[in-house]
Amino acid sequence: MDLEPGDRVDRLRRLCRLAVRTLPASGAGLSVLAQDRQFSMLTAADPVSERLEELQFVLGEGPCVDASADRSPVLVADLASEGLQRWPAYASAVLEAGMCAVFAFPLQIGAAQLGVLDLFRARTGSLSGAELGRALTLADRAVTVLLADGLDGDEPLGATTELFQAQGMVMVQIGGTLPEAMARIRAYAYARDRRLADVARAIVARELRFERDG
Repeated sequence: MDLEPGDRVDRLRRLCRLAVRTLPASGAGLSVLAQDRQFSMLTAADPVSERLEELQFVLGEGPCVDASADRSPVLVADLASEGLQRWPAYASAVLEAGMCAVFAFPLQIGAAQLGVLDLFRARTGSLSGAELGRALTLADRAVTVLLADGLDGDEPLGATTELFQAQGMVMVQIGGTLPEAMARIRAYAYARDRRLADVARAIVARELRFERDG
């Protein structure tokens, strides 16, 4: 399962595609945790997976969120039953995209949380013991890739440059905190059905500005 050399995002994208090829998965996405404890989508196996991965952070619910909070895998073999009760908005969107099961694996080492690897599947059913073991091995490999460049780079882990820059700009515009700024960005993206990356790009380009409440 060795991955070819390349930058961190490219290697993790290949890992997501490897998960789709070697597991009963129809898609895969990987998100990471920034220094401000905010998640952001880093990469995915395909555009559909990318959208489903990011949608969790727009809606504020989903397997990635729960896997990080619980620090343990979240395995939902039938979204139409368990998922709709657990994540009403997110599960509905995933089902509409043709996915019927999701499996989330936290990426962590000791007390450090790095992110989550999500697998999406177009049919219901649990992972077998062997499949679960392989998914955990891929999650461990993702941790290795994330740690390869260290955790003390100039860019906060898990935040793309534009999203982090946009978050800081909105914080100043609304006179609030970084979490409040991210909440405003997410609410805007959700209300207008836009990707976070597109909204961030518009903020950085000064095509979009947020006002103080009241």
